[in-house]
Amino acid sequence: MLTLTADFERVLAAHLSVNGTDLDAMQHLIQAGPLSPTELAHRLSITTAATTLVIDRLEKAGHATREAHPSDRRSVRVVPSEASVAATFAALGPLIFGVDAVLDDFTPAERSAIETYLGRVAAVYRRVIAETPPAP
Repeated sequence: MLTLTADFERVLAAHLSVNGTDLDAMQHLIQAGPLSPTELAHRLSITTAATTLVIDRLEKAGHATREAHPSDRRSVRVVPSEASVAATFAALGPLIFGVDAVLDDFTPAERSAIETYLGRVAAVYRRVIAETPPAP
């Protein structure tokens, strides 16, 4: 599944004409809404200088804009474009609906077991992430 997810992300990035880092940035902006460049840098685990380049590319491609922060005119927020959000969800739609349709083949008890299993797997991921020390 991890390989298929990575493959799909590569296809999605190519469909949206962005690289992997830019796609990650778009995902954060779409999920969280407008973010400051510093917040985006933190979420991407890259420097603010590298984030500036990401934002520049996203702006040039029409995926995001820099806008004045509504309560602090000295700062800016990076805002995903409506067209980009729509294009992303249009590309994700077949995957989301296809996976959802797979669940229709299972009984409520089977779906409950699947939900329990996936919840436990997610908990393992979260625990390992939290317990893994950063690189020296």
